[in-house]
Amino acid sequence: EPMTGYTMLRNGGVGNGGQPWVLRWSSRIRLTWLSFTLFIILVFFPLIAHYYLTTIDDADDAGKRIFGPRTGNELCEVKHVQDLCRIRESVSEELLQLEAKRQELNSEIAKLNLKIEACKKSIENAKQDLLQLKNVISQTEHSYKELMAQNQPKLSLPIRLLPDKDEATFPLPKSNRNCRLHNCFDYSRCPLTSGFPVYVYNSDDYPFGSSLDPLIKQAFEATVRTNVYVTENANIACVYIVLAGEMQEPVMPKPTELEQQLHSLPYWRTDGHNHLIINLSRKSETQNFLYNVSTGRAMVAQSTFYDAQYRPGFDIVVSPLVHAMSEPNFLEIPPQVPVKRKYLFSFQGEKIESLRSSLQEVRSFEEEIEGNAPADYDDRIITTLKAVQDSKLDFVLVEFTCKNQPKASLPTEWALCGERDDRLELLKLSTFALIITPGDTRLVISAGCTMRLFEALEVGAIPVVLGEQVQLPYNDVIRWNEAALIIPKPRITEVHFLLRSISDNDLLAMRRQGRFLWETYFSTSDNVFSTVLAVIRTRIQIPAAPIREEPAVEIPHRSGKAAGTDPNMADNGDLDLGPVETEPPYASPKYLRNFTLTAMDIYRNWNSAPGPFHLFPYTPFDPVLPSEAKFLGSGTGFRPIGGGAGGSGKEFQAALGGNVPREQFTVVMLTYEREEVLMNSLERLNGLPYLNKVVVVWNSPKLPSEDLLWPDIGVPIMVVRTEKNSLNNRFLPWDEIETEAILSIDDDAHLRHDEIMFGFRVWREARDRIVGFPGRYHAWDIPHQSWLYNSNYSCELSMVLTGAAFFHKYYAYLYSYVMPQAIRDMVDEYINCEDIAMNFLVSHLTRKPPIKVTSRWTFRCPGCPQALSHDDSHFHERHKCINFFVRVYGYMPLLYTQFRVDSVLFKTRLPHDKTKCFKFI
Repeated sequence: EPMTGYTMLRNGGVGNGGQPWVLRWSSRIRLTWLSFTLFIILVFFPLIAHYYLTTIDDADDAGKRIFGPRTGNELCEVKHVQDLCRIRESVSEELLQLEAKRQELNSEIAKLNLKIEACKKSIENAKQDLLQLKNVISQTEHSYKELMAQNQPKLSLPIRLLPDKDEATFPLPKSNRNCRLHNCFDYSRCPLTSGFPVYVYNSDDYPFGSSLDPLIKQAFEATVRTNVYVTENANIACVYIVLAGEMQEPVMPKPTELEQQLHSLPYWRTDGHNHLIINLSRKSETQNFLYNVSTGRAMVAQSTFYDAQYRPGFDIVVSPLVHAMSEPNFLEIPPQVPVKRKYLFSFQGEKIESLRSSLQEVRSFEEEIEGNAPADYDDRIITTLKAVQDSKLDFVLVEFTCKNQPKASLPTEWALCGERDDRLELLKLSTFALIITPGDTRLVISAGCTMRLFEALEVGAIPVVLGEQVQLPYNDVIRWNEAALIIPKPRITEVHFLLRSISDNDLLAMRRQGRFLWETYFSTSDNVFSTVLAVIRTRIQIPAAPIREEPAVEIPHRSGKAAGTDPNMADNGDLDLGPVETEPPYASPKYLRNFTLTAMDIYRNWNSAPGPFHLFPYTPFDPVLPSEAKFLGSGTGFRPIGGGAGGSGKEFQAALGGNVPREQFTVVMLTYEREEVLMNSLERLNGLPYLNKVVVVWNSPKLPSEDLLWPDIGVPIMVVRTEKNSLNNRFLPWDEIETEAILSIDDDAHLRHDEIMFGFRVWREARDRIVGFPGRYHAWDIPHQSWLYNSNYSCELSMVLTGAAFFHKYYAYLYSYVMPQAIRDMVDEYINCEDIAMNFLVSHLTRKPPIKVTSRWTFRCPGCPQALSHDDSHFHERHKCINFFVRVYGYMPLLYTQFRVDSVLFKTRLPHDKTKCFKFI
């Protein structure tokens, strides 16, 4: 049985069938319990542990903490950890010491780096100094070679001749009428290097002084005080001047009394040689009271001369002094256009005394051909002019009888009619003004004729002088045929045809020249006196005194800041700007013709006569010295260094070339309280070839900041202080400007070096013109009948703004000292238009437009503060300026041009190994 039960259990059930089921059920229960137990452990135990871990450290007693952080001391109390803490502290101290040493070493390294940079800079400076010394040596050697090639020894000034007594052997002419410079003038008192000193007698010290016209006397004395040639030392004087007229009629001395007073002058020296007697006329009826006075060897300057009295080449015919103590009002002078006016010609006058009656019928032309010429051509003139007036072919106005009492006149002279204002109103309506010379040919010039000439030139009526025997004022130095028509009286019948055949261009040219002569030699007492002295000085061949330069008062400033290199300035592509070694600053060459020009080139100057415009004793735009011209054109093989190399590549880029191989320019920069902008502009000039120096015109009354550090650009920077804030200061001829070429540039102008060099090269080929970058033009406003200023893009231009332009220093003198003061006053009033005024001046003198280079139309630097040109009123003011300048000049002198300058090889295909002359247009 036991065996039987065991067997049942093996079979898994009760009996034979229950034992397997029990085993299966037991196995399932164990698996279920094991799974449940694992679930409880894996889920509930982490939750309970997390709860205890988050709450057990919240106990108040810190000592009960089990899982909380422990302090360092607590850790150190642990066995075997104290040694590790000591090691940590020791390592921390060593690390702090190493960090301190590292910082100390870094400081020493920084100091050493600064010393290295300073050494490098000193080395660079030493290299620059060495390079400059080499250049100076090279320049000196070049100058020495030039002097040796010229083979002209340096001459010292001649010994000054100062005669202290009258020379008994001085040749005497047979008659005073035969006086000429060679026999009546003592050249020993006027050496070439004397400077032409002139001594003027004080009229109040002599009896005849009380008889002088007060206005004439006052104007003359005011002029003498400001003349550069007048000296108070009579012992060194070349010429002695005495004012003897205009005399007042009631107190006029007798001829014998006046002669005795003249001969008693302290420096008369028995015969009056080297003396000039001036008789200025303010009215047309001035009498020729010197006719019966023996003047000896003294020269006479007056407006009335008889043939027996006038000594050609010795005496001087002067213009009348109408504006004695007042300046002419340019706004009252009529414009020079339109060319043709209401009347073709006009004449008003009356002959009080004539050889024949002017109203009687004259003999026929047949009688003249047979040889029975009339004694007085005035009758023929009257008849012919009346016939032209009656024919009504042209509007003419001729009147041979005054409506009112005529002015007093000399015999056979045509007296003036009416008042001066009435005569001027008629002349303003006349294209030509007839001037009939006296019927008596022995009267070579009269005060009435000179007064008619003065009034005609003043209002722009072209003078037509009938009578070729007339001696017009300053006729030996002025080309009167450029401003007037001088016609023999027998050609009176051809006058109408001749006047109508003159073209408008010729009429305008003659009117413009007449206006120039009037403004320069006739208009004021200063001009009259200066012209009289200039005539004498030119005759005896003494060079003119150089015009004064504006003394530059330098503002002290600190320099030394190394100028950086602007990448925009350095980006010149494949264009080399010049030689690798920059030459040191040197001035323009001095001219050697100072003492020969008066004898050789009297008429070569623009003005055709030596007067106030005759500023320099040489032609200002003749760049070649006489000695240089000798070698450059003689074929001897001599060639200045760097000149005329030609070529299209390296030869052209390595030297300036051209007809003046060695030349530099000066930058003149006007600024006003924009220090940062100014410093940036100066730094952009660093390394610019052929730059002589920079003249900064400080236009602000506030001086620059004391701590301002100016950049070192390799050339001197001269900061000039001005007396007042004026845009005219831009064009003052500062004595610090030693070059002929001036680059006038604004402090905010942004130009690349290649652009500046291109402009300089172009200016050297057109030295008498403005050459620059920003172009503008003028236009006629038809609805408003006025001129407008325009800055829009255009296919033609008439102005180049001087905010970035080259011009000759000669124009700085003209702008500051010769140009009408009214224009400079307008510039100061508006603080504007100085660039327009300079363009007017140059175009007026040269009759040429400016030259624009490059296609750039604007040149302001990016980010710079706005200038005055951005003001809304800027263009309105410039409109007013143009119209005002036109009124002052009498016409529009600006000329249009439709081109700009390229290089010779612009856009020319060349081999890769060649380089073009210029990179851009």
